Amino acid sequence: MPADDVRPFLEALAAAHPNPRSELEYATPFQLLVAVVLSAQTTDAAVNKATRALFARAPDARAMAELGADGIAPYIRSIGLWQAKARNVAELSRLLLERHGGEVPADRVALEALPGVGRKTANVVLNVAFGQPEMAVDTHIFRLGNRTGLAPGKTPRAVEEELVKRVPPEYLRDAHHWLILHGRYVCKARKPECWRCAAARWCRYTNKTPPPEPPPPQAKRRRRPAPAAPG
Repeated sequence: MPADDVRPFLEALAAAHPNPRSELEYATPFQLLVAVVLSAQTTDAAVNKATRALFARAPDARAMAELGADGIAPYIRSIGLWQAKARNVAELSRLLLERHGGEVPADRVALEALPGVGRKTANVVLNVAFGQPEMAVDTHIFRLGNRTGLAPGKTPRAVEEELVKRVPPEYLRDAHHWLILHGRYVCKARKPECWRCAAARWCRYTNKTPPPEPPPPQAKRRRRPAPAAPG
């Protein structure tokens, strides 16, 4: 995508999503961190369904650490990789208490030192909880970066670095949400719905999907005459 097209491309996505926000449900940075850790290879809707009861029982790091992996597990059995995630959430809660007084640090190195927290998770927390202009590259953003030509790259880190270079600084924080929402609901993995894409004019994807064919009109059924009354 030419550099001059990046801004109008993002402005079109911004118009489609004027108030972008994470679809994960949380009340504190700690709850956001836990929700993002649980969201790996799982939908946000599935995570929200699990965390409503979990956060009611253990809203902060101390309560979560006291609950422990065995106590966390029953709340999250409905999501993928729940055994490993239960262990990670219990241990990261314990380490937050030990190292940070139970608070989530606004620091990448400290976040990535926690179990289950990689670069993507750290970037989400820094962006959403602390307002830092970080770009978390999930499967949606990786796909869009390459498909649209906005930020091609062979790895999530390469796409992240291209986005940070190409996205105007004032858009960087919100662009994370614009791209995720666009990838989730319009520029889908199997079949992008290009006919309703607000940014199609600037997208470099050549094999754009045409609108679906309208259903054929239903033939009017001829009413059969009512049977004659007997006698």
